Amino acid sequence: MSYAIYCFCSQLALVNWLQKHLLPCPFKYMTGIDCPGCGFQRSVIMLLRGNLKQSLHFYPAAIPLMVLMLIHFFDRRYHFDKKNWIKTPLAVVTGSIILVSYIVKMTN
Repeated sequence: MSYAIYCFCSQLALVNWLQKHLLPCPFKYMTGIDCPGCGFQRSVIMLLRGNLKQSLHFYPAAIPLMVLMLIHFFDRRYHFDKKNWIKTPLAVVTGSIILVSYIVKMTN
């Protein structure tokens, strides 16, 4: 039981540390306009906190993007997607989510 409490507290400490040390967006700093990746860090933090709704609000493409990165990592290591039957459609879907959510964000 104490191990579970330790894991929870250490995860909470990590999330709090991450929230206090967000990387600034150079594109937004230079132009004053959000970039297509703005919100990803906050979305990941919300996922780590277990808040899926807030995560999707901050950056809708965070989950598919992380799945794509995970598949790419394992594919480079174990070469299971030789013809890119998984990565290519997932990349198109992820890119489309990023594009549509960015257009919606900029028009609101």
